[in-house]
Amino acid sequence: MQDQYPSRCAGQPELLARHEPVARRAWEPGAPLTAEQIERFDRDGYLVLENVFSEAEIAALQAETGRLLSNPAGLEDETVIAEPDSREVRSIFRIHGQSRMMERLAADERLAGVASYLLDDEVYIHQSRLNYKPGFRGKEFFWHSDFETWHTEDGMPAMRCLSMSVLLAENNPHNGPLMLIPGSQRVFVTCVGETPEDHYRHSLRRQEFGVPDEYSLAELAHKHGIEAPTGKPGTVILFDCNTMHGSNGNITPFPRSNAFFVFNAVSNRLVAPFGAAKPRPDFIAARKVEPIRPVSGELMGVAA
Repeated sequence: MQDQYPSRCAGQPELLARHEPVARRAWEPGAPLTAEQIERFDRDGYLVLENVFSEAEIAALQAETGRLLSNPAGLEDETVIAEPDSREVRSIFRIHGQSRMMERLAADERLAGVASYLLDDEVYIHQSRLNYKPGFRGKEFFWHSDFETWHTEDGMPAMRCLSMSVLLAENNPHNGPLMLIPGSQRVFVTCVGETPEDHYRHSLRRQEFGVPDEYSLAELAHKHGIEAPTGKPGTVILFDCNTMHGSNGNITPFPRSNAFFVFNAVSNRLVAPFGAAKPRPDFIAARKVEPIRPVSGELMGVAA
């Protein structure tokens, strides 16, 4: 397969034009989003949906999050990722395979139905995780395009994929909210440096390869600006797989957590990595395609 987005194979970074659409389907009657929302996602590369889940649903999700965080020994060992300089939990991967409630959340029509519409295809979970940024000690996530890693290390062929972050705690301007560069989804920033063997063992704690250069980041930021959407629990932030994003550290006493689901189009299933010797493990990048059948109804009552 021809590589339309080569990265980590040249001595200097490049800004390559995107070859494909962002929103794959225009508005039509019965769509789960308004025409304005679809246009905004296509233009900015991200969209904020407020009050998606009820207070009771959020309480149930927060209780499940607490259960997962309080008993990491009961989870698959490799899926629990600590902060780079401590034993604090940074992320728990494959949460939809380790929690029935998270599995149900991933299949909810308010998430999977929207993803399927925007990608104009059936979808499956490429990756899921619980992100936790504790108060005072939560570390930053440096700027990156998820697609650069998913393409280079996992073999994701095209930009027919999006992420959804379900806020489980208030995200405010001070506790390290997600930052995005609107419009950056239309430019692929190539990275420099050959992928080390088993890179994921280090990159999940602190990424050093697949990181865009400062000049390219500055060019994108000066052209498009930086936005940091905030929201209360129950808000959903969805963004295109190539939207440049990151977050600051959290030095406030207010922790930040979110459930994170990556929906990939079934037609965009993974092939051999484009810039790594072997694929990353399935708990990071699912190679078995299991199409989601979106489910309606409230989340409560799902056993752990």
